[in-house]
Formats: sequence, C-alpha cells, structure tokens
Amino acid sequence: MIVLVVALLLLGIVLGAVTHLPLPLTLVLGALIGCWLLVFAVRERLGAQRRSR
Repeated sequence: MIVLVVALLLLGIVLGAVTHLPLPLTLVLGALIGCWLLVFAVRERLGAQRRSR
C-alpha cells in the first residue's frame, strides 16, 4: 500500500513539473522516454529468448 501511495505522489510531482514546461519540450521528452522504453522491451525480449534456448 505504501508503494502505491509513493508512486502516486511521484506521479503528481512529475505531472506538476510538466505543466511548467513548454509543450514542444514536453513532447520531445515524452518521445525520448517512449524510445527508451521500446529499446528496453526489445532487449528484455531478446534476453528472454536467449535464456529459453
């Protein structure tokens, strides 16, 4: 339960900070985070396939 509270608190802080940034910068940062997550997901999938062989 405490983890959920902390996660929601951090989410609120991050969203509050985003409202003070210009929209183009927010979109660029969002795209960078999305690319990083995509690379992470691909690396995890490839690693899982190698381990299962």
